[in-house]
Amino acid sequence: MIILPTRLIDARLIDLEPKPDERGFFARSWCRRELAAHGVDADIAQESVSYNRLAGTLRGLHFQKPPHEEAKIVRCTRGAIFDVIVDLRPRSPTYRQWEGFHLNAENRRALYVPKGFAHGFQTLVDDTEVFYQISAFHAPAAAAGLRYNDPAFGISWPLPVRSISERDSTAPDFKDVLVELAVS
Repeated sequence: MIILPTRLIDARLIDLEPKPDERGFFARSWCRRELAAHGVDADIAQESVSYNRLAGTLRGLHFQKPPHEEAKIVRCTRGAIFDVIVDLRPRSPTYRQWEGFHLNAENRRALYVPKGFAHGFQTLVDDTEVFYQISAFHAPAAAAGLRYNDPAFGISWPLPVRSISERDSTAPDFKDVLVELAVS
């Protein structure tokens, strides 16, 4: 594995190091020791899959409120996504900053999303599947989100939104969640 820093503190990109032969290749995609050596929370409590029928589908921006924060490793296993993270940690030098990454089945790249970040993605092609490894069990009462087009972040999504859940389309703006996050 090749583990690369991102512009946002503690977030990482994870690339495969394929060992090719006449059949194709073999590559390690997860190693607790190697990930931990690069500051990645390598505990996995659950794995999830998101299937998305249409290009332009938007999911997020989701996060878990304290004390139920979760770290994630996200990989697009079919199709392509524009994956976005937002640093919500008030003491971080990259607080309130966002960064987007193209993950797809061809580049096989994964993104490590640290605790304290909001996460969302937009599908770039039809029939896209996203695989998550998550460090904590889902706590429904702690599930929260921010509006995907909140002007506080100014995220540039690559496509018009064609499909979005009611929950995501009506999520609050950051300024409305800020007080709640500060209290947590």
